[in-house]
Amino acid sequence: MEDYKNVCNTKSEQSVDKAAKPVKAKHIVREYAESILIAVLLAMVIRTFVVQAFKIPSGSMEDTLLIGDHLLVNKFIYGAKIPLTDTRILKIRDPRQGDVIVFEYPEDPSKDFIKRVVGVPGDVVEVKDKRVFVNGKLYANPHEVHKEQDTIPKEMNPRDFKDPVKVPAESYFVMGDNRDRSYDSRFWGFVTKDKIKGLAFIKYWSWDKEKFRVRLGNIGRLID
Repeated sequence: MEDYKNVCNTKSEQSVDKAAKPVKAKHIVREYAESILIAVLLAMVIRTFVVQAFKIPSGSMEDTLLIGDHLLVNKFIYGAKIPLTDTRILKIRDPRQGDVIVFEYPEDPSKDFIKRVVGVPGDVVEVKDKRVFVNGKLYANPHEVHKEQDTIPKEMNPRDFKDPVKVPAESYFVMGDNRDRSYDSRFWGFVTKDKIKGLAFIKYWSWDKEKFRVRLGNIGRLID
């Protein structure tokens, strides 16, 4: 009789163990699912409000930024933008002259552009013989380069000569550092504050496609 009880108890314990395994498996699956969900949500929050990665596709910012440079953009310094609205929160400061900003291209919002702020709201910007004047004073940015020797008359296009324009409120006049090969505010006008995504501040990776090599000297370099 005692042996029979032991056998019954053993079978009962095995049944409990078998029944417990699916419960444990479900618990593990739920833990993994919750961890993945939290990681995804955290990544979305960081990308939306804190920092975002961008890649340089063109030479309009040479030699400050090269094709193949990968950047991190500070998205909260000008105020984090709440998705699906124009509302910004926790702003530290407004864009300043000299800032390198990433923004939605005004003529095609699906594309991101990167340029340097030349004029802020209220400034008067003028281009004369390739030289930029802000409020009547020469704006000589140490990062600007000119790779074309010719001068284009303003009747043809405004690259080298642009009549004075006043920057409206909540807007910015931007230009590429590669002044002769940049499609910027000289051609299509101003960038409004609501289109600005953030301030480019560091290069975290750089790949030279033509020479098939990593630009080690660019990695970790701050953008000024």
